[in-house]
Amino acid sequence: MDTNSLPVSNTTIFCLSVYFLLLQNNHVVRNASLYNKEFVEQFEETPLLVAVLTYVGYGILTIFGYLRDFLRHWGMEKCHVAREREEQKDFVPLYQDFENFYTRNLYMRIRDNWNRPICSVPGAKMDLLERASKDYNWTFQHTGKVVKDVINMGSYNYLGFAENTGRCADAATESTHHYGVGVGSTRYEMGNLDIHEELEQLVARFLGVESSMAFGMGFATNSMNIPALAGKGCLILSDELNHASLVLGARLSGSIIRVFKHNNMVSLEKLLRDAIVHGQPRTRRPWKKILILVEGIYSMEGSIVRLPEVIALKKRYKAFLYLDEAHSIGALGPRGGGVVDYFALDPKDVDIMMGTFTKSFGAAGGYIGGKKELIDYLRSHSHSAIYATSMSPPVSQQIITSMKIIMGEDGTTLGEFTQQLSENTTYFRRKLREMGFIIYGNDDSPVVPMMLYMPAKIGAFGREMLKRNIGTVVVGFPATPIIESRARFCVSAAHTRDILDTPGF
Repeated sequence: MDTNSLPVSNTTIFCLSVYFLLLQNNHVVRNASLYNKEFVEQFEETPLLVAVLTYVGYGILTIFGYLRDFLRHWGMEKCHVAREREEQKDFVPLYQDFENFYTRNLYMRIRDNWNRPICSVPGAKMDLLERASKDYNWTFQHTGKVVKDVINMGSYNYLGFAENTGRCADAATESTHHYGVGVGSTRYEMGNLDIHEELEQLVARFLGVESSMAFGMGFATNSMNIPALAGKGCLILSDELNHASLVLGARLSGSIIRVFKHNNMVSLEKLLRDAIVHGQPRTRRPWKKILILVEGIYSMEGSIVRLPEVIALKKRYKAFLYLDEAHSIGALGPRGGGVVDYFALDPKDVDIMMGTFTKSFGAAGGYIGGKKELIDYLRSHSHSAIYATSMSPPVSQQIITSMKIIMGEDGTTLGEFTQQLSENTTYFRRKLREMGFIIYGNDDSPVVPMMLYMPAKIGAFGREMLKRNIGTVVVGFPATPIIESRARFCVSAAHTRDILDTPGF
């Protein structure tokens, strides 16, 4: 009998619907029980009219771009782009001219909003060198003037430690007198200082893990260590909005990479289930290792990873978890311990804890923390550990001093700076909403994206803010989806209410 021809009663359909609804509700309740407080994030879908007008704007820019390229080709307009010499036109081209279409015809029109030279400490306020362009942003000339006291809403100075005075600066200066500025060697040779050992022990204690290792560059911490942790026969599951350093590290590893939707646990669980069921392509052998890559705070979205759910899935399917806390360490949690502290989780549930010292600590470099066996393995297999020059001593001292301040070991109240950052974040986000702006992300995230949508608004907003002595970052395609251009504010504990209430926001 053909089972497809069997009649299905309305009662059966109703019962099945109720069954699946109960399953879904149980899943939601189970996930909700993983959180010790309400988890609120907002991502408003782009209105249809705004999306259409945005596409029209890019379409107009593209048409004029082709027209300008036509004029450049026939010598009617001066061409500033790098291109082949006339006598080499029959050779294989070095410059992919068409692929740079966006850069020369769209990006150049608003290029003045980026790479602005700063001539002071990037604290709550900063000084900018004024510059001008006579060829529509192809080149810039400094006017010799300095724009004073520009409110800094673009730097990742979350806790306000990026200063040239105070305890951190004094300690770094003393360290410079004692050790000098540079090391001139790798850790394996003559570059392993006692201050590096002190730093790594402090980081391990701060994170609540057995051991840690410090690196001189945050980007290389990801890109050079992931290949040491995964390789051929391994599967990497990466959030679609992960940072370029994570993406590069995954690609360099030689592992199979599959991408799940941002912060979507249904998408992640489906990939995990498929990986267990189907195994490796062609051979169907089990994967040697399944590694999940996520970030604590996503710097373009202002969202916080659903870490309790990720850990639950990781345990369920016997995978490994790599957590990048570049933006969350120091900026989240009552102790400033990052997203693990924020959710009151056990650090042992995260296999590889990675973070950088470039944001909350006002320094440079990165770290990886975890079990002692993991760190010992990386010391002998990580390219960053073996070949890269050691971290500069004053930078190491800056990190040590700022971390002890965060931990309250210098007499400072525990969580004082983190609490101030949290209050500023809540206040700033609330004020933007009251003014009618559409903002993205988690309510507790100090990264605050404000939606602009249309391409013409990107440059206009950045320039108008600078006229009001406010320095901010504007972001468009390809760093964001084409219809989701935005301005991104980074709130700091160094910002006062007077700064946040400055007319012009």
